[in-house]
Amino acid sequence: MRKNIVAGNWKMNTTVQEGVALAKEIDAALAGVTTKCDVIIATPFTHLVSVVNAIDTKRIGVGAENCADKTEGAFTGEVSAKMVASTGAQYVILGHSERRAYYHETPEILKEKVLLALANGLTPIFCIGEVLEEREAGKHFEVVKAQVEESLFNLSAEDFGKIILAYEPVWAIGTGKTATADQAEEIHAFIRKTIADKYGKEVAENTSILYGGSCKPSNAPELFAKPDVDGGLIGGAALKADSFMGIITAF
Repeated sequence: MRKNIVAGNWKMNTTVQEGVALAKEIDAALAGVTTKCDVIIATPFTHLVSVVNAIDTKRIGVGAENCADKTEGAFTGEVSAKMVASTGAQYVILGHSERRAYYHETPEILKEKVLLALANGLTPIFCIGEVLEEREAGKHFEVVKAQVEESLFNLSAEDFGKIILAYEPVWAIGTGKTATADQAEEIHAFIRKTIADKYGKEVAENTSILYGGSCKPSNAPELFAKPDVDGGLIGGAALKADSFMGIITAF
């Protein structure tokens, strides 16, 4: 059975001290609570070691927000998958819409990042999704399908089975707009069918597909009730322990 997952993406927020305090607050809130989902927090690179050492990583998985598409060498300022893994982090977000838009990450670059993450024992949380113009032009299905095919369909079925997908309608990130639960379900089901067509029904049924677009405690229960929505990749609401917990308890 595929896992329900609530993952927080902190983006470029919090100092190390603030991040450790937030992680500890979430950890304390989860102590003694039986959750019906896996909980992950993805922090800036600077925080990873401190956060891993400050919390129970059996209770909360820790991830990076990115990694390099190179193994090592003269790439000033880059952080490799091997470095991420050495911090004790278990996950890495790849292909986020902000990385695609602001840093011009191409499907080929992302393909390399996925391979390096897997080679270093990290679980990629791979983001896909369309911008407003693509949605309004009715191209959202083809855009999302291409993003999956071009960066992930080179993988074996075994390796694809290690991927977590996150669908993010780019037009709903930080805008306060949210895809309706029916819109989310429609495209999540389409993504699952795309996977099934390539790898078979079993792999598709075991792939967790998270929703990532202005998910809040108020709309999480309706979104998570949909059969193909397996949780959320949470931005702003992950920066406060109470709102993040409100989404976790939606399960």
